Amino acid sequence: MSTQPRTARGNRTRAKILAAAEQVFAEVGYHDASIVKITESAGVGQGTFYLYFESKIDVFDELVDDLNRRVRHAMIEASSQATTRLAAERAGFEAFFRFTAEHPALYRIVRQAEFVSPGALRRHYARIVEGYMTGLDKARANGEVGHDVDPEVAAWALMGIGEIVGMRWVLWGGRWDEGAEPPSYDTAAAEVPPHVFEQTMQFIERALAAPRTAPPTGTGPATSTETEGDAR
Repeated sequence: MSTQPRTARGNRTRAKILAAAEQVFAEVGYHDASIVKITESAGVGQGTFYLYFESKIDVFDELVDDLNRRVRHAMIEASSQATTRLAAERAGFEAFFRFTAEHPALYRIVRQAEFVSPGALRRHYARIVEGYMTGLDKARANGEVGHDVDPEVAAWALMGIGEIVGMRWVLWGGRWDEGAEPPSYDTAAAEVPPHVFEQTMQFIERALAAPRTAPPTGTGPATSTETEGDAR
């Protein structure tokens, strides 16, 4: 279990070790990473490492938690001024894609966690879903999203959309065919193209939208134009 520093200097040293671990795990993977490589990258001694972390798996787990805290903070901060749930979704997705472009290691490390530390992986996703569910539940109660929207199902679906869209356009950029070489850690990540972002948001908005008020009884069946308009 990692140890929390008691001084500002200790916090800086611990953060330096985590930053080095992020780079090393992303570059060479968990199994080829070592405490020696991490401490050399951080510019600290191995003894200093053990003041804050017990082992390689300990620093890996803490790194997953740290990335999780940072990405959630970025999304919450970006969406805090939104006045509607759909506006919050837009701001949150923008922040998520921006964070992943700045921290492409997030994808590599979280995917390693599936095999290295399944508990850390579940914790990562569960913490994101918890916040999503709370917001969606309130939005449903306020009539901002459909009354038939299940907050838990929607939260997992939205998270999946963000992760896969981000992987395709942020992490892979133009290199998506099966023969393409994966980008290196130090390769600048791309941004989600505007048209891709807008298509994604349109899909989400339609999926979450509250149903329109039903027409008065006796007005007759809707015309094809009206039906198509509702479908849009």
